[in-house]
Amino acid sequence: MRDGAIIGRSRALVSAVPTAVLVGAIRVYQAVISPMTGPTCKYYPSCSQYALVAVRRHGPLRGSGLALWRILRCNPWSLGGVDDVPPARDHEHRGARTH
Repeated sequence: MRDGAIIGRSRALVSAVPTAVLVGAIRVYQAVISPMTGPTCKYYPSCSQYALVAVRRHGPLRGSGLALWRILRCNPWSLGGVDDVPPARDHEHRGARTH
């Protein structure tokens, strides 16, 4: 097996574990806590659904940052409305080899 394939799989695993933990925590919130508060979100999709999509689409670090920014914007002075998660960025890393 090539070293590049091993490194690629290791990176995928390092990203998959925190993503799975965050997705699990959001799902627990949606199943246990959210039903007790009722529909209170001013935005569509709800903040927890936004967080779920953001973490899955952008990974644990950027997805958590987007979710936190969304929660901070959800306040009594906000108008609310439709607020979709931005699309994932396509970018090349500096110094990355292209074959």
